[in-house]
Formats: sequence, C-alpha cells, structure tokens
Amino acid sequence: MVHADLVFRGGPVFTSDAVRSRTDAVAVSEGRIVAVGREVDDLVGSGTEVVDLAGRLLVPGFQDAHVHPVWGGLDMLRCDLAALNTADQYLAAIADYAQDHADDAWVLGGGWQMSAFPGGTPTAAALDTVVPDRPAFLPNRDGHGAWVNSAALRLAGIDRHTPDPADGRIERDPDGSPTGTLHEGAMTLVNRLLPEEPPERLVEALLVAQRYLHSYGITAWQDAIVGAYGDAGDPAPAYMAAAADGLLTARVVGALWWDRGQGVEQIPSLVDRRARFRAGRFAATSVKVMQDGVAENFTAAMLEPYCDGHGHPTDNSGISFVPPELLAEAVPLLDAAGFQVHFHAIGDRAVRECLDAVAAAIARNGRGDNRHHVAHIQVVHPEDVPRFRTLGVAANMQSLWATLEPQMVELTLPFLGQTRSAWQYPFGDLLRSGAVLAAGSDWSVTSPDPLAAIHTAVNRMPAPGYEDGEEHPFLPEQAIDLATSLVAYTAGSAWVNHLDDTTGTIEVGKSADVALLDRDVFAGPADEIGAARVLQTFVEGERVYAADDA
Repeated sequence: MVHADLVFRGGPVFTSDAVRSRTDAVAVSEGRIVAVGREVDDLVGSGTEVVDLAGRLLVPGFQDAHVHPVWGGLDMLRCDLAALNTADQYLAAIADYAQDHADDAWVLGGGWQMSAFPGGTPTAAALDTVVPDRPAFLPNRDGHGAWVNSAALRLAGIDRHTPDPADGRIERDPDGSPTGTLHEGAMTLVNRLLPEEPPERLVEALLVAQRYLHSYGITAWQDAIVGAYGDAGDPAPAYMAAAADGLLTARVVGALWWDRGQGVEQIPSLVDRRARFRAGRFAATSVKVMQDGVAENFTAAMLEPYCDGHGHPTDNSGISFVPPELLAEAVPLLDAAGFQVHFHAIGDRAVRECLDAVAAAIARNGRGDNRHHVAHIQVVHPEDVPRFRTLGVAANMQSLWATLEPQMVELTLPFLGQTRSAWQYPFGDLLRSGAVLAAGSDWSVTSPDPLAAIHTAVNRMPAPGYEDGEEHPFLPEQAIDLATSLVAYTAGSAWVNHLDDTTGTIEVGKSADVALLDRDVFAGPADEIGAARVLQTFVEGERVYAADDA
C-alpha cells in the first residue's frame, strides 16, 4: 500500500462542497487529496506527516477575489499608515519616516483613513509641517484619493487655475486654491511624476505580500489591477519573475487594467498581454473595469444625486468613468474574446451599467463561461438584485465594509439619504435571490483577514480588534450565515477564478490547499468568529505558513 505524505485528523473539517458537509480527516499524496474520513487511517505510514487537528477546524484555503498584493506589499515597505487612526498619529509617523529616509527624493506611503480628517480631506499645510523640503504623495486606504504637500503641488503645477480632470477632482479652498487632497483621476497630476520603482523592488513587495496573505490562510487570489495604474507600476512583471524563480506559491489570476482613457481599440493589446502574462501559478485572464469611484468623495455613480448632508439633493450624482454606451460596446467584445470582466461598482448607477453591459454581451454572444463579477456592490437598487442571478454575474463582496464605522456614519449615510442607505451591501438579498457569492478584501484598502470579513458578514458588526464606531449591527437583515460566508471565501472565489476544478473545496482529487484555524468557529458564538486566527496554511500539501504557536 502507498502511504500518504500528509494526514490531518483529530478534528472537524469543513469541506465547502455543495452540501457543506463536514468530515474529520484528510489524506494528501503528491499535493492532492486522496482520501477523506475513515479511509485515512489505512494511509498512515512511517513517513507520513500527521497533523493533529486537536479539535480545531480545517478549511479549504481562502481565496481573495479582489486584492492588490503588490501595492499592499509596497505599502508595507514604504511609510505605512494602515495601523494608525488619527491625524496626529499620521503626521508623527510621516515625520519619522521622512527623517529615516532623508535621501529619498519623495516621501511615499499611504493608508490613512478619511474619517480622521474633517470632511475626509487632509491638507497640504498640515503635511508641510513634517515634510517641507521635498514632495510627498500619500494615497488613502481606498486608493481613491491622495494627500500631497505643497512641494508636490508646485512640482505638478497645480494651482487655482488648474482645471479638474474629467475623472477626478482637486479639493479646493473657496478661492479655488488646492488644499492638498486629490480625488480619483486628479491623483494622476502628481503620481505621473513619481520615480519608477525598479523591478526587483516590486518582486520584493510581492513576496512580502504573499507571506502576509498566507498568514491569513489565503492560498489564491485575483489581483484586481494588473497594468499601469497608480504609482506602483505594473505588477505583471513581478508575478512573472516570481513564477519563473519558483517563488510564487499562491495561485493568482490577474485582472488586466482597462484604460478608461481609451476605447475598444485597446482590446488587441489586452489579448496580447493575456498571452504574455501566463507562467506557473499566474495567469492574466480577467479584465478590470473601474466603473465609478467611491461614495465618500461623491464619485460613486448614483441613479439620483447625492444629498448635501441635510437631506437636500445636490447637482452631483457621481462619475461613470466608462461611458455606459462604451461599456455596452466593450463588454460584449471582451466576452467574445474569452475574457472575464471584473467590474468595480460602488454606486447603484454603476452597478446597473455593469449589469446592462453583461446583458448586452449575452444578447450578442449567448451565455458563456467567463464568470463576470461585480466587486464592492455597496449600493444596489432593489430592482437590480435579482439580475445577478438572471445574468449569471457573481457578487464579489468586501464584507468587512458592512459596518457602522466612522467613515460610513460621517461621510456616507448623510449624503446618501435614508432610502439609499438601506440598500447598502445587500448580501442577504443577493443570497436569497440565488446569486453566486464570492468574497475578497481589497487589501491594502482594508485588512485581508478573511475571518474578520466573515465575522462582519455574519454579524454585520466589526470583528474583535476592528471595533470602531456604532455598537449595533448595520442592516442586520442583510446578514448571511457562517457556512455561506465560508463558502463564498473558498468555493465561491475559486469559481470566479476558474480554479474550482482543482481548489476551493476539500474533496478527493482536489489540490491540498487548506488552512488550519485555531478553533472550530461553528462551535462558538457568532460574535467570536473574528477572534479566530490561522495557525497553518498549505498549498498542494506544502506548508507555506505556520504560526509560532502552531
């Protein structure tokens, strides 16, 4: 008898299969699951590594369906503000970083949260107090705005006479002078001047990020922007280099960036990039379309105008970055070329425009298996909820955002109004309508911790350690159960990534991509789900992460 290389036993195993079954043992040979349950005992030999689950839960490896690892890793290597929360903390950290990197031509970093500043808009004057001598460029956590100092404004030639770009906005004083916050496309006025990161730096950032994501049990992901966007450079060469050197342990789908300054003439170049960017566990088979911005800076595309904070309508209903008529032309062509389309849509108008474009693709091409998905889905008009199922579009949830945290309470609810505020993150309605649910984090916008996101999806409250805001659930009728949320973060995202034939569930024949938690989250109270953590992570039966106390 051939013995297994690796066996897990002595605790519960959540398989994430169609019936959400549980077992109590798993055997692995040559990276594949060869047995589950009772058959495992006969496969243990002298050379078998046996992992005692000790009552703790084994799950399929988590798959993040919307994440930015190279940028996240680069943030960790730069002035990383993500762990801080106040303006004073940010300024102190920036001052320390600037002093420690006195020879750098720019001060680069980011990760500040909008709720730390009045109106969500920090000023150049404040940043000048700690970086007066050279330009500074610091995007916020969601990447849809940047904090710059006066030196950066001067270098970019931004003054009261500079017009807003079509896809962004310069925050201004009453006299029109720029104050130091750049929204959306206005960031390009400065970040196009940034020094280019050397290729080896991006590989370093990728490997830092990969170790970090593995520590959260993540074994696969979809990189939500692969292309020339922002200040970090194109992640694709870093993935190719890591794959060529055997350093890419995760499975990665790359979403090629749709340049919103171009039209359908860019599709041949996307086809060429798809062919070139495929190596090892990396394949760039998706296309990312950012259809709108975010609600906090009023660039998310809404069917009705934003309120002024006192319930009165304004003349601003956000920005559709890709004109809907172009979107309805491009998506059928991308679909016919075999691309999956990965949409960013925050506002209800953006969601509708994306669904309309998929409907146009179906009308022209018929139904295929490209598995288009809409990420973020913050505000969804009730009439559009059942269309996800009807059109076969997956709902890509960033569950961690569905709480009454300060950014929601101070910068979103007053400007959406009561009716639209109740349409936010409708995970429960999407589930009840039969939609496919996938899940991701959008890290480095927010934490990549799947257990924290799952906690929020189940409780509509922040996970332990993430408490910051109101102490009651946000739209609790939109909560989903634990098993559903786990499936979304495993089998659901695997389906979106076209990895479901080999990963996403614990079944015989599948790859042994699994994560061991420190407890059985089904056995404890729901309000403790997010306190769980990952002890070990395996890809194809190889341990890629182990906690110190594992």
